Amino acid sequence: MTPVIAYLSRAVGAPGPTLVMDRAALPAGEEALLAALADIRRRLPEVSGAEVLKLALIGPARHPLYDLDYRFVQAMPGAPDRFDLRGNCGHSILAAITAAERMGLLPRLAPGQRVRVNALNNGDRVVCEVDQAGRRGSVFTAHFLAEPGTRLGSLLMTGEPVSEGAAAVASSYVRMGNPYIFVDAKDLGVRHQDDLFRDDRKLFAALTRLRENAAVRLGWAPEGAFPKIAAVASFRPGRLAVRALTVPGWHPGLALTGVVCLAAATAIGGTVPNRLLGPDRAAAGRIAVDTPGGPVTAACATTGDSTDDELMWISVGEKESNPVGPVNLGPLTVTPMPEEAAPCLSLSA
Repeated sequence: MTPVIAYLSRAVGAPGPTLVMDRAALPAGEEALLAALADIRRRLPEVSGAEVLKLALIGPARHPLYDLDYRFVQAMPGAPDRFDLRGNCGHSILAAITAAERMGLLPRLAPGQRVRVNALNNGDRVVCEVDQAGRRGSVFTAHFLAEPGTRLGSLLMTGEPVSEGAAAVASSYVRMGNPYIFVDAKDLGVRHQDDLFRDDRKLFAALTRLRENAAVRLGWAPEGAFPKIAAVASFRPGRLAVRALTVPGWHPGLALTGVVCLAAATAIGGTVPNRLLGPDRAAAGRIAVDTPGGPVTAACATTGDSTDDELMWISVGEKESNPVGPVNLGPLTVTPMPEEAAPCLSLSA
């Protein structure tokens, strides 16, 4: 059997690298695919020297408006056959583009080039513009394009800007890029940015409980990776400070999809992030965010801030992705099926 050659790549600011694989080398049926990915996870620490929790399956786009089809799989700690197939990962999209160039699935990246990615998990349309390109990596601006006619109200998972959760913690449930729960950090006793960014185990436990409760409310498995959660505050005019969880601990900064979702939340009148910014909300649609890993900015274009107004796009710049190197995973224990003969794989369970 032919060995599977994958590629490790890492976007700066991500909690870990992404293992990028050509989907053509993998089974197309869901059950066989997950069995193959579990087998790969068992062998990965031996061949790569580390556990990898983010997997990206890529291939040439089937739709003529895109360059790359991309499917994200979140591996969960605890057992090699545990995966969450619900969400997306912006950093892994950038890692996948960097790897796709090395794997021959994309032409050599060059400044000004735009790579159009079809995220099969949730239908995200992402255009990644190359700002810098080199042997050691590339720098991108990621543009998340909303479907025409996307109303801001449709991004609210509970249908309301704010929900009073457990212990009267104000929360906003927003879906853009990934589903996020944004909670007011001051309701959790946080009064200073240094306190928000330090390793506070009580804050970690409180956010974990709130995330699990939110998952139950949404009808999702509480032990899964989604929805994501972040505590939000504003300690300086016109800026937000954010602390987020990831799998399996604190995020070193904020996920790219988290920045995208936060930007969308600030645009919707009455949400926790929108209320925290108040009249200082995003001059010309720009959102400035402080994270433990450093500052990040996003641009958000809408027709207004009511639930009937529309979202057009959100962009996040200065995102760097660096190749790590190829990984020989050996032959699969599950034989790949021809795509045309295989059942359609759905990762939106």
